[in-house]
Amino acid sequence: MKRALSLAAALSAMLAAPLAAQSGAPLGTLPVGRYQCSLPGDASGPAWRDIDDMRFSIKNASRYLSPTGDGTYLMQGDELVFTRGPMKDQRYKRMGSSILRKLKSDGSLDRIRCVRIGPLQ
Repeated sequence: MKRALSLAAALSAMLAAPLAAQSGAPLGTLPVGRYQCSLPGDASGPAWRDIDDMRFSIKNASRYLSPTGDGTYLMQGDELVFTRGPMKDQRYKRMGSSILRKLKSDGSLDRIRCVRIGPLQ
């Protein structure tokens, strides 16, 4: 009986603690909605130039939809990686509640940013 109670207590403690991946950063999700990616413009035109083939929507349960298909993502701390689907292996850094910056292969920030532009339609 004591062993069953200890196992139950240990299980409860594990479930109550926030989920964390190997690095120790908490797992999370992005706000559901549509995201548009863009590059900075210049003084002679718009401030941002949309990249139409880089738009995507975040759905429930760590799922996304892009113009070329759907897949899954992992949000660990402020880093996002698309794990399945057409955007697989693309990495982003969360800069705020609705802004992502693309990461280059060396981990530095790219010029591309993606912004949540509204709810799912």
